[in-house]
Amino acid sequence: MQKVLFLVLTSALMFISNLVFSQSIYKVDYESQADVTVYIVDYESQADLLVYEVDYESQADEDGKWYFVDYESQADVKVYFVDYESQADLKIYWVDYESQAGWKNNSKSHLLK
Repeated sequence: MQKVLFLVLTSALMFISNLVFSQSIYKVDYESQADVTVYIVDYESQADLLVYEVDYESQADEDGKWYFVDYESQADVKVYFVDYESQADLKIYWVDYESQAGWKNNSKSHLLK
């Protein structure tokens, strides 16, 4: 009985932690639909956030590991990619490795919560 209870509690905690810490992103077609406007910078030093696109939603988090969903209703955050840096709430730089992802400017972290 204790083993079953342990498994149920463990599963529930994993489910809840995934809901709290995941960062599923949906790319919208119009700026007015977005929660956050994003500009992709050319150099890491210009970025607020270093972003790595993960393969599974369970790998995503608020520290730059993004998972792109197919439907708006699945998203934690809706983003619109702008053409000019001055239009952006958040500047990102795509990194090649998951370990490189993270905030460079923590004052912007509230945008993805």
